[in-house]
Amino acid sequence: MTMLLHRFLPFLCAFGVLHAEPGKELRVMCWNLHHGAGVDNKQDLERIAAVIRAQKPDLVALQEVDNKCRRSQSVDQAAELAKLTGLNGVFGKAMDHDGGEYGQAILSRFPIGDTQVHRLPGDGEPRIAFEAEVKVDGKELRIITVHLDHQQDPRRLKQAEMVFKSLENHHEPMILAGDFNDLPGSPALTVFGEPWKQLAKKDPVLTCPAEKPTVEIDHIIVRGLEPAGPVEVLPEAVASDHRPLVVTVRLAP
Repeated sequence: MTMLLHRFLPFLCAFGVLHAEPGKELRVMCWNLHHGAGVDNKQDLERIAAVIRAQKPDLVALQEVDNKCRRSQSVDQAAELAKLTGLNGVFGKAMDHDGGEYGQAILSRFPIGDTQVHRLPGDGEPRIAFEAEVKVDGKELRIITVHLDHQQDPRRLKQAEMVFKSLENHHEPMILAGDFNDLPGSPALTVFGEPWKQLAKKDPVLTCPAEKPTVEIDHIIVRGLEPAGPVEVLPEAVASDHRPLVVTVRLAP
């Protein structure tokens, strides 16, 4: 019997009779922080950290993060959030601002390796995609946090095309998450077709503004990974002007 099963195993797998065991699951979170200012105009990184801690994420993509800006009490927000959540943290600068720097950040339960800031085209507010490499069980994975232009559709499309081109030569699994400032099915989101997969949300899907969301502009897109379920938009309506996203994805076994 064992010999027969071994002989026919490839055929059984091919026809979906047998399936490989699922790979390692990773909890991924994405949030535009509005430089730590809530809809009540309070700067409160601890309440942001509490929301993050409650989700027990492995990887977190953050947008609108300050680094020692006067408006946010000259705090290195990436470092402070890393300390408050017990995660590793790195900051990617988009521009100088208010006595410090403004950009994006990544938090990770795993050690963070190389990082890279991809500067995106356009003559408006400087925009970037910020990429970090992590190793999960010896396998390389890249997480990229992105924040696209909010004013012009053509500019946003060019930025999305640049992100796609900047990542196309990577072969490891990738998570691209952020504030795309655009809706599902828009030209900027359509750029990320195969082999990328745009992860569907479960209702309610709207992400901004946080108090009473009217648009779905924050998204998680993956390559070389599979979702273990839909993206959830958390009902956090005070800590930032966007609601956070969370999803579980699987690495290949």
